[in-house]
Amino acid sequence: MRKTVFLFIVILYSVNTCLAQTPAQSRSDLEKERASIQKEIEDVKRSLDITHKNRKQTLGQLALLQKRLRLRQAAINNINQQLNFIQQDMNNSWQEIIKLKKELDTLRKQYAESVVYAYENRTNYDYLNFIFAANNFNDALKRVEYLKSYRAYREQRAENILKTQALLQSKIDGLKIKRVEKDEALVKQNKERQVLEVEKREKDQVVEQLQSHEKELKKEMNAKQRQDQKLGNAIAAAIRRAREEAIREARKKAAAGAAANTAGTAPEKTDIAKNTSGTAITGANPPAVKPAVRTAPATLFDTRADVALSGNFEKDKGHLPWPIASGTIAMRFGPHEYIKGVVHNNQGITIESSPGTSVTAVFDGEVQGVFFVGDVSAVMIRHGKYFTTYSNLSSVAVSKGQSVKMGQVLGKLADIGQLEFVLSDEKDRLFDPEKWLRR
Repeated sequence: MRKTVFLFIVILYSVNTCLAQTPAQSRSDLEKERASIQKEIEDVKRSLDITHKNRKQTLGQLALLQKRLRLRQAAINNINQQLNFIQQDMNNSWQEIIKLKKELDTLRKQYAESVVYAYENRTNYDYLNFIFAANNFNDALKRVEYLKSYRAYREQRAENILKTQALLQSKIDGLKIKRVEKDEALVKQNKERQVLEVEKREKDQVVEQLQSHEKELKKEMNAKQRQDQKLGNAIAAAIRRAREEAIREARKKAAAGAAANTAGTAPEKTDIAKNTSGTAITGANPPAVKPAVRTAPATLFDTRADVALSGNFEKDKGHLPWPIASGTIAMRFGPHEYIKGVVHNNQGITIESSPGTSVTAVFDGEVQGVFFVGDVSAVMIRHGKYFTTYSNLSSVAVSKGQSVKMGQVLGKLADIGQLEFVLSDEKDRLFDPEKWLRR
């Protein structure tokens, strides 16, 4: 009976240990996530140090500060999750300690009773009397085996008590370690919150200074909107030309195919027969065959190479490399109010970086066009039915019709220090490039 109780305790401990492995793994993932967040915060800090040298508050600097705040809050949330896991482990450990204490008290009480009983019946005469009271020799042997088993059972109970004590002590030690981990996590959390408050004040100061130059910012934003309009018109025109070119190529192929079919078909001869009077009878022509109705393709760029390129481009969504090695998003895709009264609907993303930085292709493709947008250059690359446009270049290293590879340099960033990166498709639909780029 007591042996069964101890085995139940061991099994219960093993089950709880297995169940605890999932939170432990989750905590490991949280540690990796926290390290990644801290790395991003360091990257943002380096970018902010560069912007501080300019001694002029910009929307790019504001975007960096806002990103840093988001990352700092993510770090705090990460610590909160770790604290939840630690507290859950502490609760489970405390429950196990209570159970083990109760089992240990029961084992000690039962063992004490057996020791008292053995002491009261400790004379050899009692053992011999028990054996010789057997009815026959076989019964005497059974009684001897019973006494041996009883002695082994008492020894096993003593061993069970020692094992349960060791298990209980290990749980108590583990609980102490969890308490230390919790205290350390709380210290980290308090530090992160203090830093968050400092960073919020810094962001508020930048917003206040930007708002004091609201007229100048609105003027700059209006100029950007006009530049974006020019870029949008140029993109639409380039996509339209690409579509027209694809239609012409499709018609040429269709005409060539029709001519080949006509050349390969022999003229039909009229069957002539004679009736019984010898008069020639012209055979009836076969019924006319209606031409097959051809369904319109899902995309104009339906060649085998274009279909494969479009598919590979879609598969890499969320994993495309950034067009600039080091930079930060100053303006995100879509409509945003950066500060009160300053609203802009961005057709792509605006990446702020140092002038002269190399701009690279995010995927394999063909240069659809190179054109000017005001006093800066832009490069458009076609990836099957998708198009990526890189604007605000001071110099261009590719030409129209040239095949490019992922990571190939397209040009250098102009003095404005902001790359306009736009992602669209053959129907001139715009997509959020940030969702396609590597995170």
